Amino acid sequence: MSFQTTEGRVTTDTVIDAFEHFINARKNDKPCFIILDNASFHRSAKFKQKLHEWLMNDVLVCYLPPYSPELNIIEILWKKVKYEWLPCEAFKTFEDLSINIKNILNYYGEKFTITFA
Repeated sequence: MSFQTTEGRVTTDTVIDAFEHFINARKNDKPCFIILDNASFHRSAKFKQKLHEWLMNDVLVCYLPPYSPELNIIEILWKKVKYEWLPCEAFKTFEDLSINIKNILNYYGEKFTITFA
């Protein structure tokens, strides 16, 4: 799993930077499909201008249907993080929260797993 954290507001530029980092870090030539929700920064003109460039790098961006959070796997992940995996003391400070979330994401698939059955 690849992830990038940011402090503050997520913008189109934040998301484009994350995509660029992911694309540049890819280690294989296999096509990659990225499924996105309909957040405004995923639908902005600036973001859409990058879609063709990413497609030329074998990265295809697809969108979920509008108003379908039940199809958005990240929503299931965040529910697990918030209600099962984060200890109560993680909420003491922003730094504690950041450290705990990064730990969960770093060990997702090993210590922290979700079974979609």
